[in-house]
This record gives sequence, C-alpha cells and structure tokens, in this order.
Amino acid sequence: MLQRIQTIYLLLAAGISGGLIYIFELWKSVEGVKVFANEINYVFMAFLASALLSIISIFRYKNRKSQFMLGRLNIILNFFLLGFFVYQSLSLSGETAVSEKGIGMLLPIISIVFLALANKAIKKDEDLVKSVDRLR
Repeated sequence: MLQRIQTIYLLLAAGISGGLIYIFELWKSVEGVKVFANEINYVFMAFLASALLSIISIFRYKNRKSQFMLGRLNIILNFFLLGFFVYQSLSLSGETAVSEKGIGMLLPIISIVFLALANKAIKKDEDLVKSVDRLR
C-alpha cells in the first residue's frame, strides 16, 4: 500500500539523494569554486542510484522482503558515499589555505536515517502480517 509511513520516508530519502545534490555544495576549493555532486561523475551516479533504489522500493510494496532488501542495499550504497566523503575531506584539509567543506557531504547521513526509519516500518508491517497469519 502506498499510503504507509515507509513511503514518506523513502520519498524523503529519494528527494535528498536526487534533488538536494543540486542545491548544496560538497566543498569549496581554495580558489572559491563550489564543487557540486553533479560535477563528479561517480558521485553523481551513486546519488542517482540511491534515489532510484528508493523509488523502486516504494513500488515494491507488495513484496515487503524485497522492499526491505532494497532498503538495506541503499543504506550500504550511502555508507560508501559517506566513506568517500570522509576520505575526500581528510585529503582536502591538508592544504595550506584550508578549503571549506559543504553541507552536501552530510546528505548521505540524512538519507541513511530516513532509510533506516523506512526499514523499521517495513519490518513492523511484516511482523504484523506474520502475527495475523498465525491466528488463521
């Protein structure tokens, strides 16, 4: 069913991964140039894959196990993005003129939170269905 709370969480995660990457910069270089996620191909593809997995997961509402598995896969993808940003921020800070980190580096963390909340709601639905099946 599309009117469940996990749909809201998954839509928020898709909006963060697919939409906010154009608004918030990842970092600002020493020259003052803002670097966005769509300028780095593999980061851009990872964000779009995360948004696509969230959208696909919304429409897998009839198969909750598949929906839960897609949510876990999406969380893993966001952890890889977060790991890349941590590595990148550690290598950026060694410059003589320190560059500024942007709020775009925190987008995978926010997405992970919403995906974890969605998976918790999916698990709750699955447990409810199993308990009803026991009563039959």
